[in-house]
Amino acid sequence: MAKRKYSTRKRRSNKKNQDRFFKTAVLTLMLFIAVYSVFSIKGAKNQLAVYQESTTVQFVGKASHAAHQIAQQNQLYTSIMLAQAILESTNGQSKLSQEPYFNFFGIKGSYNGKSVVLQTTEDDGNGNLYKIDAKFRAYGTMKNGFSDYANVLSDPLYKDVHKYQSRTYEEATSVLTGRYATDTTYDSKLNQLIASYHLYYFDYPF
Repeated sequence: MAKRKYSTRKRRSNKKNQDRFFKTAVLTLMLFIAVYSVFSIKGAKNQLAVYQESTTVQFVGKASHAAHQIAQQNQLYTSIMLAQAILESTNGQSKLSQEPYFNFFGIKGSYNGKSVVLQTTEDDGNGNLYKIDAKFRAYGTMKNGFSDYANVLSDPLYKDVHKYQSRTYEEATSVLTGRYATDTTYDSKLNQLIASYHLYYFDYPF
């Protein structure tokens, strides 16, 4: 019995150490990006860009822990998951990505019977945009939002997005282009976000 209690305490201690290390890594990365952003400023005309970057950094700080956990469990690139969330939810500022929905990827339908109807812009296939009311999944927690996204990528269509199929995040983003998104520059946009904010650091297991 005593040995079992010791084992339980040891697991709890390891989990606390992992959480502490992860938080330190996130803070270090955020500080690096913030300092880099400051030294990249050239005049007042770049103030808007600085604001956008700080919003992105704040979002990464909030979402990275849950994203990293889910990505590691599903052999996915955390960097891509975060980059897609940044791009699809406008740095977590879209209404759909806010509490209590936490839908960072614009996934339609319902989740465990829960959904929300919001207006969205669609393309008719000829470049003509129009607005409709659509039903989107409502997750209740950030972790559920990332977990369901990983479930979507479990479809054989996206098998090459996983780490055991793609050697680099660049290879994985190229697979998403034309499959997850029709935008022909989708991979370039994701790669730029990953490189600019050094999101590839989150691909390590910690």
